[in-house]
Amino acid sequence: MELNISSRSQDDLAVVTVGGEVDLYTAPQLRNELVDALEDGARRLVIDMSRVEFCDSTGISVLLSAMKRSRDKDGDLELVAPKPAVMKVLEVTGLDEVFVIHADLDALPVAAGTGNAS
Repeated sequence: MELNISSRSQDDLAVVTVGGEVDLYTAPQLRNELVDALEDGARRLVIDMSRVEFCDSTGISVLLSAMKRSRDKDGDLELVAPKPAVMKVLEVTGLDEVFVIHADLDALPVAAGTGNAS
């Protein structure tokens, strides 16, 4: 399955919307998008995972790496609306306690007002 990624940013916030499957083959594409967002000045990464059907350990590793890079810039990485299959992986690995996880994007008023840039 293909991975679809779009992003928008404003100031030091980047909202990255991911759809499809994040696995060994597609994770580098996600890594590149997140690194680019951080290099473009984002410190806070909000990852909308509501359309991610599957995420393996490679994808989780990319998210952890991006969270570390973000925190190195005094920012953070937050996940939004992971589907039950993805949430199960986060719970089994204990990462549901590591990542900030929001139920939906509407719960983030700062994210809702971002302009489009990709």
